[in-house]
Amino acid sequence: MKKADNMKQLRKAMKKAQDSKRYEHTLGVAYTAAALAMRYNVSIKDAQTAGMLHDCAKCLSDEKRLSVCEKQHIPVTEVERRNPFLLHAKVGAYLAEKKYGVRDSDILNAIQYHTTGRKNMSLLEKIVFISDYIEPGRKQAPNLQEIRQLAFIDIDKAMIRILEDTVAYLKEGNREVDPATEDTLNYYKTTTVSGENS
Repeated sequence: MKKADNMKQLRKAMKKAQDSKRYEHTLGVAYTAAALAMRYNVSIKDAQTAGMLHDCAKCLSDEKRLSVCEKQHIPVTEVERRNPFLLHAKVGAYLAEKKYGVRDSDILNAIQYHTTGRKNMSLLEKIVFISDYIEPGRKQAPNLQEIRQLAFIDIDKAMIRILEDTVAYLKEGNREVDPATEDTLNYYKTTTVSGENS
């Protein structure tokens, strides 16, 4: 695939690469990202592309994800080494560029940071991060209805609620929290409260 400008081609590629449940989720994220892009005046095409490709490495095995990182010199943290499923975002950004022809760094960053977030995210990055959490197929997440509404009112407050609920959920289940997620939460709590980040 030369260019990532053909949504029909991307849908076809994801249908082939993903199991049916993951593919349904992917369509939901692309749809939600397009809706949020309309609300926040971001390129709908970019939002759909990032949404469509955000989980393009999700169906690879842990071994395969680690192997791609090793071969392509993609940095792997200790937390990621212990929990290789976390690498699907980094590997996804790599595949989006090399396999699916994405050249736009904002789209690639939106894919790379859709699970942990990061400091000073672009609007597109926030849109994909939030869409992954609130897409119509999601049923289990806490405070989902409230966050779905909040996403269209105040994107940063929606980020904070998602990050807080994610960290709480992981800690309650005695799962390891990626420090990058906590860093993102602390950053948005601080900047949103102080009014630096609009």
